Amino acid sequence: MAVRAVIDTNIWVSSLLNPHGYPAKLRKAFEEGLIEVIISEPILEEIADVLSRPRIRDKYGVTEADIRELLIMIEERSEHVIVSGDINICRDMDDNLIIETAIKGNAKYLVSRDDDIKMDMEVAEFLSGSGVLVLSVAKLLRLIGKD
Repeated sequence: MAVRAVIDTNIWVSSLLNPHGYPAKLRKAFEEGLIEVIISEPILEEIADVLSRPRIRDKYGVTEADIRELLIMIEERSEHVIVSGDINICRDMDDNLIIETAIKGNAKYLVSRDDDIKMDMEVAEFLSGSGVLVLSVAKLLRLIGKD
């Protein structure tokens, strides 16, 4: 059975920029149906925004087609939830929307590299109270047997 998780923007971006890293392995596991991803419109918008930045596009050779392919794959294969911005536990508003996505989507895991999410004890306790555990990419890959 697939694990329910919210995947943070930085991991989706990394999965495209480095096809050999852990985020790319996580993306492959998602494509294989091992991860049931919960997504919201703000996360999709942030992925598109980050990948469209000239610095990223120029340095990594990311094309419009690459971005479109990733976004379509995520949109078509993920469970969508609507967020309202009513959670304000983290200093970064974008992170609050990711946290809200995890809670409203009944995710078991929130996978992130963001220290504001991973290291803040108040955030961790808040998420834990809603049944959400913050994991690194490597830990989720171990959990699903894809490390």
